[in-house]
Amino acid sequence: MRSAVVLIICLCLLAATPSPARAQTPGETETTTVEEVVVLARRSGAPMWTVTRGDSTLILVGAITGIPRDLQWRPDDLEAAAVRSNLILTPQVGRASFTDVFRVIWRIRTIARMPPGQTSADWLTPEWQARLEAVMAGERNQDWRTKSLLILGFDLMQDKAGYTGRRGGDDAMDVIRGAARRARVETRPVGTVRGDEMIDSLIEAPQSAHVPCVEAAIAAAERGPDAARERAEDWRARRVAEVVGSPIDLALSQCWPWGDPEIAPQLHQQWAAAIGTALISPGVTMGVAPIRLLAEEGGVLDGLEARGFEVVGPEWKAEPAPPTDVGP
Repeated sequence: MRSAVVLIICLCLLAATPSPARAQTPGETETTTVEEVVVLARRSGAPMWTVTRGDSTLILVGAITGIPRDLQWRPDDLEAAAVRSNLILTPQVGRASFTDVFRVIWRIRTIARMPPGQTSADWLTPEWQARLEAVMAGERNQDWRTKSLLILGFDLMQDKAGYTGRRGGDDAMDVIRGAARRARVETRPVGTVRGDEMIDSLIEAPQSAHVPCVEAAIAAAERGPDAARERAEDWRARRVAEVVGSPIDLALSQCWPWGDPEIAPQLHQQWAAAIGTALISPGVTMGVAPIRLLAEEGGVLDGLEARGFEVVGPEWKAEPAPPTDVGP
């Protein structure tokens, strides 16, 4: 039930509005060069890539949630880069009304629990159910058996794999948003998602739609509580392919909303459109996005490269596996 409440809070927080634009003083663009912004952003340690087209520079920062509070990185440098940008692009906002939120509260039983008389064993194969049983072997409370697969998936990531979500330390998204708000740099979400669509996808999706989510979450849980720290340390070291291929990121990509077949394409298309606009707008645009959206196969970075842009930053593609010697 805790995870279900978190989903409600997320819907409420998604209704955030962009920060007001800062009035630019004469000569301000001359006092801060593009190179300074890029150097500062890079020095922070957060994975970032730059694309330049004429007098337009796009800085893409790959963010993750669930950073352990004691993980050391250099957010001050990222903050300094953000306040020197002309525009900040942030992830989508959900336009959720009070009616939408009340619908979630009213239907919380549908979202959080299995249909009466059903358990996870009714939806998982015997192999996956056995793996789940092994992960949950030490649990005294057996309520997990009747939780919806979506909620069970998030609980496995949090309770077994160490993923803290938005309850972790400040991440790149928090730092950039906070800096832009204080400096009154214009902040623009790349798009919106209707609250009623999001809620319909939560309420109406059958349990079968969440099977890939819970299977990926079981795999993350099997790695134990160090899975989240390993992922965060890879992020700080800019080992991008390892982050995207981590058990937690693989699970997040399968779970709502990124795993939703109707919402996920909207999120990708809106980012592609916003980036296209940024590359014909003069000045420095900084975009902060989930790292998997940027670096996954067929993601934003692959798309930019396919269009002929030079993408400068850490390698984001996993190295191909060495050929197997099959003998004569």
